Amino acid sequence: QVQLVESGGGSVQAGGSLRLSCTASRYFSCMAWFRQTPGTGREGVAQINRLGATTYANSVKGRFTISRGNANTLYLQMNSLKPEDTAMYVCAARPSCSNTITIDFSYWGQGTQVTVSS
Repeated sequence: QVQLVESGGGSVQAGGSLRLSCTASRYFSCMAWFRQTPGTGREGVAQINRLGATTYANSVKGRFTISRGNANTLYLQMNSLKPEDTAMYVCAARPSCSNTITIDFSYWGQGTQVTVSS
């Protein structure tokens, strides 16, 4: 059974930073971070493929960095956070990446809440 477990969320003031982590029960070539708020769908934030190539949503370019660690771990470094970044951040995985961040990922975590106050 595949498991994705996120951690690292919390509350921070605008301009602050947080680092999210996601640990998968096995290796996936393509991993990504999505975010969602009540009443909205999931928005793709960033994805990374097996070669380390990354894709970002325009709203986070230059502020967020996605990376892989050892042992099937995914990170999202979030800097210069804004109140509009407040959301549940969810880790996702699938066998291969598309050129853009699409919603059709095979596996999803439960999410970790990020709250940014002004």
